[in-house]
Amino acid sequence: MKFFRYLPSVALLASLALAGCNNDNESAESRLQVRLMDAPGDFRSVFLDVRQIEVHLKEEKDPDGWQVLPFQAQTLNVLEYVNGKAALLVNTDFAPGTLKEIRLVLGPDSYVVGKDGQRYDLKTPSGQTSGVKLKLDKCEVREGETFQLLLDFDVAKSIVERGNWKPGNDKKERYLLKPVIRVITQDVQGTVRGLVTPTAALPQILAIRSSITVADTFSTAADASGAFQLSGLPSGTYRVEFFPTTTAPSGQNAYRNVVLPNVTVTNKQTTDVGTVRLQ
Repeated sequence: MKFFRYLPSVALLASLALAGCNNDNESAESRLQVRLMDAPGDFRSVFLDVRQIEVHLKEEKDPDGWQVLPFQAQTLNVLEYVNGKAALLVNTDFAPGTLKEIRLVLGPDSYVVGKDGQRYDLKTPSGQTSGVKLKLDKCEVREGETFQLLLDFDVAKSIVERGNWKPGNDKKERYLLKPVIRVITQDVQGTVRGLVTPTAALPQILAIRSSITVADTFSTAADASGAFQLSGLPSGTYRVEFFPTTTAPSGQNAYRNVVLPNVTVTNKQTTDVGTVRLQ
């Protein structure tokens, strides 16, 4: 997924939508939704122990600005929510107002299952104390509307292997969880999707917005079926690059890097680049 820059360009998430309706003199209800999605990573499973979700409604340093959202503490396998799938974490009535931050409080029981089938605990130094805080920009819940915050979790950037870890060391000490989450607003809803072949190439995929002076870069990986999807992209022209992470079997042509230039992304639309051949 980009727990994102990519805050704003990778930073973490948010969106607004859906008109509500008024019944004569009754004021329309507003709603707040929080969803979680992810990009495939180099693990079999990634479980996050999410204990609490809060939003901040006042100035940054005001300790009284935090509001706890109705959320059932749970352990989520974020790798289940890829290629357009998202977990609905919060769906609640909410008073109109401006959101400044969102915070995820993580428990001590997050872990990954590696490609070797072994379980490795995830140490989360900041998430277990003050929580993982994500700043929000221009996130206003309006009367009669549903406001959606989409948390785009980047597994590849969020899970860091300790530099001094060696096979045979304590499994609990191999990985650190340093959540990188992007917040997506509903105004930013462009999507690029497609398929890669052969699937065994397991490529990393970059979408680089080249139509602005300081380029934005978004990343994902193809899943086991070769499908990939990058969501929450601003409108513009992109260069989409594919980098195989494995080598071809003996006797086959080598896998190759592929670049698709001038891919146009339009807000609230999906650009399908079709099948990309890496061999």
